Amino acid sequence: MDYQQAEKMVRETLSQRRYAHTVNVKNAAVELAEKYGADPQKAALAAILHDAVKERPKEELLQILEENAIMAGDAKNSPPPVWHGPCAAILAKREWGIEDAEITDAISCHTTGRPGMTKLDKILYLSDMISAERDYPEVEELRALAKKDLDEAVLTAVRYNVRWVAQTGRPVDPLSLETLEYLEKEAAQSRLK
Repeated sequence: MDYQQAEKMVRETLSQRRYAHTVNVKNAAVELAEKYGADPQKAALAAILHDAVKERPKEELLQILEENAIMAGDAKNSPPPVWHGPCAAILAKREWGIEDAEITDAISCHTTGRPGMTKLDKILYLSDMISAERDYPEVEELRALAKKDLDEAVLTAVRYNVRWVAQTGRPVDPLSLETLEYLEKEAAQSRLK
C-alpha cells in the first residue's frame, strides 16, 4: 500500500472528524520530518495510518490483538484507548503490505511512546499531540517546543499525556510510564554532557 492508497482507505473508513485529524497529523509529521532530517514520505504514511482503526469496536481490536499475540506483545494488557496503535501496526504488516518496521513501529507506539523511540516515533507521537485541531491549554507550548527541540518537545508531551490520564482516574499505560522514565533519564544524561 502506498500513500495514495492509504489516504483513500482512511478517507473512506474514518468519520469526517477523525479523517480531518489524520490529515492534520500527516501535515505536522511531514513538517517535523523535514525540519529534523527524517524521511517525509515515511512520516506521511505512518501519520495517515496512525488512527486507521481507532473507530473500530473495542471487541474487534481485542480480537486483532489476541489473534496476533506475538506481534501485539503485551498490548492486550494496556488500557483499551491505546489498542488502536498496535492494531493498526498489525494490520499494516499483515493486510496493508507495509513492510517497513520504522513505519509500523511508529504507528504502534503513537499513543504511548516507548523507550528508545526513533526519530520517526517521536515525530508521529508529537504530531498527534500538536495537530492543527488540538486546542488544549498546553498545545501552543508544545507547538513552540516542536519548532526548537524535538527531544524536549516529546519529553514534555509524554509528561502531559501521563498527567492527563492520571487526572482522569484511569490507569496510566505502563508503556507510557516506561517511556517517561526513559526519556527523563536520557534528558538528564544529555544535560551532564
